[in-house]
Amino acid sequence: MIKTAEINKIINPLCRRFRQDLIKLLYGTQTGHPGASLSAMELITTLYYFKMNGVDPTDACNPGRDRFVLSKGHAAPTLYIVLAELGFFPKDDLPGLRSLGCHLQGHPCVAKTPGIDYSSAPLGQGLSYALGIALAAKLDGKKYTTYVVMGDGETQEGMIWEAAMAASKFKTDNIIAILDKNGVQLDGATDEVMPLGDVQAKWQSFGWHTITIDGHDACAISGAVDEAKSVMGKPTIIIAETIKGRGVSFMEGKSEWHGKPIDEEHFLLAMKELGGAADE
Repeated sequence: MIKTAEINKIINPLCRRFRQDLIKLLYGTQTGHPGASLSAMELITTLYYFKMNGVDPTDACNPGRDRFVLSKGHAAPTLYIVLAELGFFPKDDLPGLRSLGCHLQGHPCVAKTPGIDYSSAPLGQGLSYALGIALAAKLDGKKYTTYVVMGDGETQEGMIWEAAMAASKFKTDNIIAILDKNGVQLDGATDEVMPLGDVQAKWQSFGWHTITIDGHDACAISGAVDEAKSVMGKPTIIIAETIKGRGVSFMEGKSEWHGKPIDEEHFLLAMKELGGAADE
């Protein structure tokens, strides 16, 4: 078993390569969301490689597997890269991202893409869906955990807080929410668009156990998940402090890179920063 302290040694180089793959993919397709995909990189990679149980491309519908809900569905390119690396579908499918007839849609689709548990559409719905999965597990006597990754912009939606109240009421300790708190959304900083205030205090007031971590530290992510699994009788949210566009300096913290196509100049600059070969 890999010790928590050793996880970064594996995840950090893996995420560096995945960031290179992501930039190449979005440059090649001239579509997608680089900022949100980069901020969620360690979160998604750590969950799939170290924390989620029963995730197996040879048995993708295993009823006992942990579930993953990407509520901030525009970060799908990162999820697709991880799933392809794990063998859920060929890596050669990736260049078809967001193209007509390809199963890799702009947001994940459970009906078309192997390994997907939730079809995301309007932001703010993922927590409600994840809650439904968690409640079903309790009714069926199943032991799996449901993970849901949300963006901080979407927590401005009222539906999030309805689900938060219900999760607390029903004591769904088998759901772990992760807030990708990068502080930036499509139109600017979240504090400018619609301030969220003291996020930790807000979730605590709704009856959730809260953990705040560096969302780019795989060891911290792993430790937080372990802590969340030890909490009984209430749901847990991991508030992951992240940087939008993490790993590419000119994208970091910039709302214009929420969904901006990558031109050749910026592609070459990004690949130089990430240490990857632009012509591979």
